[in-house]
Amino acid sequence: MRAKRWKWPPLTSLPRLRERKPTCVDTNAQRARVAWGEPKSSFDFEAVDRRRLSRRKLLIALGANLVATPLGAFAQQQRKLWRIGFLQRGSRPPDGLPPIALRQGLAELGYGEGRNVVYEGRWAEAKSGQLPELAAELVRLRVDAIVVTGNRAAAAAKEATSTIPIIIAGAGDPVGTGMIASLARPGGNITGTSAQATELSAKRLEIIKEAVPKASRIAVLWNADNPAMTLRYREIEKAARILRVAVQPLGVREPDDFEVAFSAMTRERPDALFMVTDTLTSLNRKRVIEFTATHRIPAMYEFGSLVLEGGLMAYGPSFDEIYRRAAVYVDKILKGAKPGDLPVEQMGRFYLLINLKTAKALGLTIPQSLLLRADRVIE
Repeated sequence: MRAKRWKWPPLTSLPRLRERKPTCVDTNAQRARVAWGEPKSSFDFEAVDRRRLSRRKLLIALGANLVATPLGAFAQQQRKLWRIGFLQRGSRPPDGLPPIALRQGLAELGYGEGRNVVYEGRWAEAKSGQLPELAAELVRLRVDAIVVTGNRAAAAAKEATSTIPIIIAGAGDPVGTGMIASLARPGGNITGTSAQATELSAKRLEIIKEAVPKASRIAVLWNADNPAMTLRYREIEKAARILRVAVQPLGVREPDDFEVAFSAMTRERPDALFMVTDTLTSLNRKRVIEFTATHRIPAMYEFGSLVLEGGLMAYGPSFDEIYRRAAVYVDKILKGAKPGDLPVEQMGRFYLLINLKTAKALGLTIPQSLLLRADRVIE
């Protein structure tokens, strides 16, 4: 049987491309498939739409994440490294770092040393003439804030910059010395804490008079070259008139002057001694404590650390608390607060320390009423 010959169908029977209209032209791929006559049932346009919707949602989510990133993890990666300066007239400590209480206070507020904060400490080694250059050095380092102790250091920092925030730690009388306009509105670039040293002078004199009831003459040792210390001395004079005791003034300006003061007390022995504390007297405190012990002179100091070293008694704030409060001010300023708008805080807690071992060596009996008021008694 002869095989039937296959014939090409006439062209008119083939689908005409221009007559077939695509039902969906969302993408080039869809347009091509439909144009070449692919049956509609073999291509799921609804699935394509679903995939396109999912991709759109994904892009929206990615975009939202990119917008939020700088406020979150990315911001943490770009964390600022703060530079905190410290200026003091005293001696440089062995570790070359600011007081540990200041660093601990900042650490508790989230400032980790080497992680997001570095410290630049400068000490004048009791040479006031070096303070201006040390302050200028901190300014050149572009520190974000400068913590200062002592009126001389504060004055040097104030002269060196009017823009970098300055935090004074336990200033004696910042208003009386012209450092700030007022406690409530210090103005400028300075704020911090006040130890109320001037106001406390009368109270300290009252306490030493209570410890030595028969005292009729009290020697006062202070840095006569420091305006803030001189203000304290004036307050002591006023209180002495009220308490009806005579004041033996012993002003010193440099370390060699202490021998002159000791000679004066040897010639005219006072019934008690009141030492006004600043960098100069603090650096020579051991000489004072040894002299009073040798000559059996009861002495009043302003800070408890001197009692721990053998002094008889002290009444005043805690240095650790002063530096921790300074850390709070640093934190507020780094977060955007203006120092001139932050009120200067007056330290409100004062501690009475009495060293009974020293009292016994002096042959002095401390009244029981005073011992009961003491925050710490060293036996």
